[in-house]
Amino acid sequence: MRTQATILTLAVMLFGISSCGKSEATVQQAAPPAVAVKAITVEQKQVTAIDEYPSTVVPKNEVELRPQISGTITNIFIQDGQTVKKGQKLYEIDRSKYVAAKQQAEAAVAIAESNLARITKDVERYERLIEKDAIAKQQVDYAKADLLTAQSQVTAAKAQLESAKTDLSYTLVTAPFDGTIGISQVRLGAQVSPGQPLLNTLSSDNPILVNFSISEREIPRFNRLMKGNDNPDSLFTISFHDGSVYPFIGELVTMDRAVGRQSGTINLRVKFDNPNRDLISGMTVSMRVINQDYGQQVIIPYKAVTEQMGEYFVYVIDNENTVSQRKLELGSLLGANIAVRSGLKPGEKIVFEGIQKLRQGAKVAPEMLPSQL
Repeated sequence: MRTQATILTLAVMLFGISSCGKSEATVQQAAPPAVAVKAITVEQKQVTAIDEYPSTVVPKNEVELRPQISGTITNIFIQDGQTVKKGQKLYEIDRSKYVAAKQQAEAAVAIAESNLARITKDVERYERLIEKDAIAKQQVDYAKADLLTAQSQVTAAKAQLESAKTDLSYTLVTAPFDGTIGISQVRLGAQVSPGQPLLNTLSSDNPILVNFSISEREIPRFNRLMKGNDNPDSLFTISFHDGSVYPFIGELVTMDRAVGRQSGTINLRVKFDNPNRDLISGMTVSMRVINQDYGQQVIIPYKAVTEQMGEYFVYVIDNENTVSQRKLELGSLLGANIAVRSGLKPGEKIVFEGIQKLRQGAKVAPEMLPSQL
């Protein structure tokens, strides 16, 4: 009997031990240990984020200087690359025959006007005589016809004089606006004819324009700038290839009429002061436009962000140390950090390291790190 009781007692003890083990395993399966992660507190920071666009410098005015008449270049009044003023003499074409043509035209006008004066007096005299029946009416009619011819001759002679004056004016090629002249394409003694060859090119310098293109999705933003918004978004600067930044701020002045059908982009034009000719026509520069990530913005390390199917998320830690995925709208990349336009508020805690071990609703044991900004 004592042996049976001992065996029964051992069986009960073994069963109890087995039951406890199963219970502990069940508890362990239901509540896995908290995941150790490193976390940070979301902060705001003063930032100035900039979008950059490849750009080209273009003059506000530019003209090819070409001869309008035939002749020989007799004077070149400027040096290559010289700054010139509107109306300044640049080239002279041999004037001799054009001076003579003008004088001849002036003489023709004088003769025609003299003839017109004589015939006018004859007509006036004949009209007085016809009132007294002292002259044949046919002679009066002939005189009036001669008067019309004389008037036409004066008109033609004056037109010829104006043409001669125009040709004479073309012997002097002058600057149509202030600017910088290029390298001369002709020398003294060169023979020229209407339109050929190119004499030089003149470009205006100050102000100067910079052209760049944007995608059609950016049009609403730049339309707001065109309407005179005083937001810092309206600040435009440019940088050179050596990294230096042009000291003057530009003004958005023109948006093209239509989006390119093939490119899906539209051209814009910004005006800059250029007193020192630092910007030269044809230069390629980078247009820098301050975007909406300006001022106090939520900034987080880009390392904390995960991407899924083109959308961006972070793991947010609540007061019970449980994580949940939060979708974000991201802004500009700022070195190792990124601006968050929506989805987070300052003071919230997010996972910074250990993201790969997490899932929605997981418990974490966060180690709070100092600011990473």
